[in-house]
Order: sequence, then C-alpha cells, then structure tokens
Amino acid sequence: MKTIFPSKLKRGDKVMVVAPSDSLSLISKETRRIADERFNAMGLELSFGKHVEELDEFDSSSIESRVSDLHEAFLDKSVKGVFAVIGGLNCNQLLRYLNWDIIKNNPKVFVGYSDTTALQNAIYAKTGLVTYSGPAYSTFGQKLHFNYTLEYFKKCLFNDEEFTVLPSKSWSDDRWYQDQESRKLFENDGWLVINSGEARGMILGANICTLNLLQGTEYFPNISNSILFLEDDAESKLGNFDRDLQSLIHLPNFNTVKGIIIGRFQNASEVQTEQLIKIIKSKKELSHMPVLANVDFGHTSPIITFPIGGEAQLIISDRKSALEIVKH
Repeated sequence: MKTIFPSKLKRGDKVMVVAPSDSLSLISKETRRIADERFNAMGLELSFGKHVEELDEFDSSSIESRVSDLHEAFLDKSVKGVFAVIGGLNCNQLLRYLNWDIIKNNPKVFVGYSDTTALQNAIYAKTGLVTYSGPAYSTFGQKLHFNYTLEYFKKCLFNDEEFTVLPSKSWSDDRWYQDQESRKLFENDGWLVINSGEARGMILGANICTLNLLQGTEYFPNISNSILFLEDDAESKLGNFDRDLQSLIHLPNFNTVKGIIIGRFQNASEVQTEQLIKIIKSKKELSHMPVLANVDFGHTSPIITFPIGGEAQLIISDRKSALEIVKH
C-alpha cells in the first residue's frame, strides 16, 4: 500500500478537535483556555466536532457520535488538521464503523497519543495515511514547561525537513492539569542505551498495550522493516510491558523489525533501569537490533511528535546516540 503524507500545517489553517475516546467535558476551562491560546499563537483556527462535549458513564460518547465527528473532520475541505481531545480507553470501538475511503481520499494531519494509538495504526494499515503521535488538544493546555513539546510539534508538523531528536533537559510526571503552578521537574539523565547498533525503518507503534489490541485483526499494520516506538502508562508495571513486548515478538514477521525505541516510563510504574535492561537482554530476538529507552514520548512530559508510517534512522552506541526523523 502506498504511503500518504498529509500536507503540513501552516498559519491560517483551520483544525478540528474530535473526541475518539474521552470527552471534552472532562477538560477544565483553564486547560481549554491555555490550549486555545496556544493554537491561536500558532496561527491555527480551532473548530470542534459537534459531539465532543457528550459524556456518558464511560467518560466518552456513543460510537455513532464519535464516528460522525471523525467523518465530518476528514470530509470538511477547510479542515487541514484533526486533533484528539485526549486519550481514554475505547477508540478501537470505532474501527469497524469508519469509512476508510473518506480518510484515504481526504488526507490530513491527525494528532493524538495514548488510546489514539489504536486509531492511528489502524488508519495506516487500512489507508496508508501517515498520522502523528504527539500532543493532544488537552496537552496544549499545559501552562508551564511546554517549550520542548511545542518545538518538536512544529518540527514535525510545520516543516518537511528531517530533524534530529535530542533528549529534553528535564521532565515531569505530575498531574499538571490539577495544579498548573506547582510543578516538580526531574533532571533528564539522557537516553538509556540497551543494545547498540544502526537501523533505518518505518515508524509504527506508540502505546504498546493499545497497539496490541489490533493484533490478529485487519487493523494491525505490517511491522516488516519497522522501528517500533513503544511506551506505556503508570498502570503498566514492568511485567505488563514484558508480556506486551513478548506478544509482539511472537508475530511471524518480527524477525524483520529493525529496532525498538522505548518511551520514558512514569514513576508509578516502578520500572527500574536494571530490570528493563534484563528484560531486553533476555530476549534473543532483540539481540541483533538497537534498543534505546527513556526517550521523550508517552505519558510523562515533555514529548516529541513522531509520524506513524514515517521513517526514522537510529544510530546508537555507548559513546553517542542519534535519532533522526527522516520522513514525516
């Protein structure tokens, strides 16, 4: 299937916020205000799907409402980018009801993270359209310490040139949306090199347990010649990450995977460096490929934006590591 890269965003573009998982009703007025100001500063005109405020007992809305908003966003010729409100638990409910031709024939930027991983990898598998794992609409409502996230968002979505990913200087794992002023920062010790090596391949993945929901279905992308970007949230302990990774390793074409990049774990996951290294080293299927961890994506802040279906180049050693987003 041919890979489709959507046109980049530019000042003056209209973008639409949809809620494929959790509802906009969960997002505070303060967070929305800050997010709206950030979009305005980028020169992007915000619009919202008709059903984004609907809220049911699952913190979401009906399948019909969510599908309708997604279809509307892709069909609207004036809309150049689509943003998920936030993550959640249930966007994989939508896959059987989406009109994939609407998405394929109206390619545009689509951004989100966490639960949106299921929708994004399914879009690539069904249409070839590259989507972007990065800050959701609500993420833009983070008042402080947002510069790194914004920098890489712009590098990926406002420009065509390949770019180098560098570690952030500091990171946080606090509930910033509950208290925008009191933030706790940790000094970033840099990336963790687990296996050295070089690789160039197609980027797939993001939230690992959500990606694995697609296994065995028509919505799971072909991982041949890929570099897998994998992360998980605070609820995933090391054992969960281990078995989710093992599930990917059991796929018949995993032997063609070129490398693995692991996002930073949240503190509550209690993942220790020595344990993570032991898990990776124990899997002989990973011994031939570069594996890099503690990269800025996932459920801590800040995060990079990267293209699902794009291309990355990875060169890592004990002395120096380089990660390039080559095609996006």
